[in-house]
Amino acid sequence: MKRYIIGLDEGTTSARTLIYDTKECKITNIVNEKFKQYFPKPGWVEHDANEIWEVMERTLNKAIKDAQIKKDEIAGIGITNQRESVVAWNKKTGEAIYPSIVWQCRRTSTYCESLKPSLKRYIKKTTGLIVDAYFSASKIKWLLENNSKVKKLREQNNLCIGTIDSFLMYKLTHGEKFITDTSNASRTMLFNINTLTWDDKLLKKFGIPKSILPEVVSNGHELGVAHTKYGDIPVGSILGDQQSSLFGQGCFDIGLAKATYGTGCFILSNTGNLPIHSKNMLSTIAWTIGDKTTYALEGSIFNAGTVVNWMIDDLQILESNKMSSDISANLQDTNGVYFVPAFTGMGAPYWKTYAKGAIVGLTRGTNKNHIIRAGLESMAYNTYDIIKYMEENGLSVKELRVDGGVSRNEFLMQFQADILGKKVIKSGSSECTALGTIYMAGLSLGVYKNIGEIKKLIETSKVYTNIMNNKVRLELIDNWHKAVKQTIGE
Repeated sequence: MKRYIIGLDEGTTSARTLIYDTKECKITNIVNEKFKQYFPKPGWVEHDANEIWEVMERTLNKAIKDAQIKKDEIAGIGITNQRESVVAWNKKTGEAIYPSIVWQCRRTSTYCESLKPSLKRYIKKTTGLIVDAYFSASKIKWLLENNSKVKKLREQNNLCIGTIDSFLMYKLTHGEKFITDTSNASRTMLFNINTLTWDDKLLKKFGIPKSILPEVVSNGHELGVAHTKYGDIPVGSILGDQQSSLFGQGCFDIGLAKATYGTGCFILSNTGNLPIHSKNMLSTIAWTIGDKTTYALEGSIFNAGTVVNWMIDDLQILESNKMSSDISANLQDTNGVYFVPAFTGMGAPYWKTYAKGAIVGLTRGTNKNHIIRAGLESMAYNTYDIIKYMEENGLSVKELRVDGGVSRNEFLMQFQADILGKKVIKSGSSECTALGTIYMAGLSLGVYKNIGEIKKLIETSKVYTNIMNNKVRLELIDNWHKAVKQTIGE
């Protein structure tokens, strides 16, 4: 019996393999291994893509070995990955020839700002994205123009460039499949989300030949065969990490939204079979199953978990995430302190690249505990701004489903429900990102007959409801917006 599905979860700091038992409906094994991050210049972030593959392969082999399962018991593999990061590799050898330029890398910011307003409008209308160095297009352009190895392979018609998923798929299939899925392609700033094709005008503008890019495919069927140490295993899905989390949270209906609180916080809401085009939010593809595409509206908060890490590692006023929750819950309020954590600028809905973080409202009565609580509250306010903006663009958000490491913070989740005035539903699993691609692989490979069967697998661990007085809530939100305006200079 083919009862196991393997999830490959390639993140920004580590690669993980998870074994999911479809009979017991749970993850039985997880193998995690970190890889190194490189910061060669201020604002630059790189990974060694060859190291990523080696780590990913090691975790895959170890997970299968530790689980003591046979190849014939494995239904298939699902892949989920950090989005936007770019890899260039040799078509013949499969070896990466330059460090992966990571989604966080800002080396192309000046170029992106220099683009004409008319082109920026075209990019927003066509790709759903706001022009930013965050996305893949300018990273690929930089590689083509600044690296001699890349230039040489291009001349030899021996160059592949793609997002991390396409590189992993190439390695898993020994070069048989050079593909990406629509969810990852929609994050490149080169993909027309209306026609589901690479956009010729944008390729020409960025100087990127279509021949070096992967074929874009849909899920819903076998995508290729991974040639592993333990034999051949079909690959059933590829999903960008945030879209995979949306799927893993069971947000299959219009208006269902999820927030993943990790290093940053990513809020996505299902918009159905049509994209909602919004000035300050991202329209993106959630997934394509067969010939049916589901879209999402997305808001990105650049700093969430980093706020807690900063207070632990740099300010040294905290010891743990749980400690921040306990301290905050024992305070009546922040004593008028607001923390705007623009460590790397501000994302949606403000999009202020050069904003710097600020703590406002300090008085002689302020102590470190007020700052700790203000740091946690900032995540809830930022999330409120995004959900509110979504609703102003015609999307009715019914509830917020949450996951990610910071979602374990009890104070923050209750405060989030209070500020939103909506139910906040915490997932029964901390592995929604991996579960999304696992469920999708199961659907593609016939383990599950339909979405309805997957809905039954979604578990909830806790529901938070609003207990805050509405007048107090509105006053807090108003003061938060005043603090943001001070920070961004408006």
